[in-house]
Amino acid sequence: MTRYARLALTALMPALAVPAFAAPALAQDTAPERPAYGPRLEGFDYPHPVELATVASQGKDVEMALMDVAPDTPNGQTVVLMHGKNFCAAAWEGTITALSEAGYRVIAPDQVGFCKSEKPDGYQYSFHQLAMNTKAVLDQREIDKAIVIGHSMGGMLASRFALMYPEFTQQLVMVNPLGLEDWQEMGVPYVSIDETFEGQKQTTFDSQKSYQQNIYYSGTWKPEYDKWVEMGTGMFAGPGAEQVAWHHALTADMIFTQPVVHEFGNLQPPTLLMIGMTDKTAQGRDRAAPELAQQLGDYTQLGKTAAAAIPNATLIEFEDLGHTPQVQDPDRFHAALLDGLVDA
Repeated sequence: MTRYARLALTALMPALAVPAFAAPALAQDTAPERPAYGPRLEGFDYPHPVELATVASQGKDVEMALMDVAPDTPNGQTVVLMHGKNFCAAAWEGTITALSEAGYRVIAPDQVGFCKSEKPDGYQYSFHQLAMNTKAVLDQREIDKAIVIGHSMGGMLASRFALMYPEFTQQLVMVNPLGLEDWQEMGVPYVSIDETFEGQKQTTFDSQKSYQQNIYYSGTWKPEYDKWVEMGTGMFAGPGAEQVAWHHALTADMIFTQPVVHEFGNLQPPTLLMIGMTDKTAQGRDRAAPELAQQLGDYTQLGKTAAAAIPNATLIEFEDLGHTPQVQDPDRFHAALLDGLVDA
């Protein structure tokens, strides 16, 4: 039996509520217990019913989890939401509500390899493949046009999707996307998947919260952010931790080696860029030379550069928000989003 076959069997076990990190001895009585989830995020509840779609991909049938939320008063338009690497479809909770209340049908999938979707053994990850998987799900639901919104890694995926399916993409919206700069081209050294895997295995609630607080939120934090950190890191504390870490390593390699920024000039749909300007996200900063590390992830300039490169682009900047403006100030973000969406 292979390592991942053994891991697959453990997915049937109930998640155990164990801490995600060892608290210092003096803090043991007060440190909160963090949840542990299964390798397909078993134990974490989504805000809407989760459906499973099966797509043919790389010689096998692969399951994708998704929420398909119908509005009370439909306006005839559909929005597809694409999550980031450290997020899941559930993190779009507030955006789903805002869009649904405005009349949009909202489809929010977990990409293959993430969250409640399947993590197939021997899978080759690419943004092209994830885009094809998503398109297959939309075809199954007889959707022939949609607004495509992507956040963080999902912004890279959304741009690849729009390049591959320009006639399907009614509008492209990117929220603090990764890949607005080519880190390899700038001199960030490559690191092997094996080494990335070892690093991913060290993921805890504590380490991820510290990272997000410093990089996403400029040192600030609100208690309601804990839920989204627990969502992701709970899988690293559960029975499928090694499987989850391996697929995170594979997708981290995809992000680093498959920049879309060089093709921005080929984007055809109208594009809305929504940028929290205090964001500092840049993959590989920790292994870059100090002088280069200081230059990476400068979203005060990256949004402007991207908007200039993309035909028919509109840039919205939030000077005081970071990597997740939809979470940090949802009312302001959703007002700007709804105002910036185009009609079919």
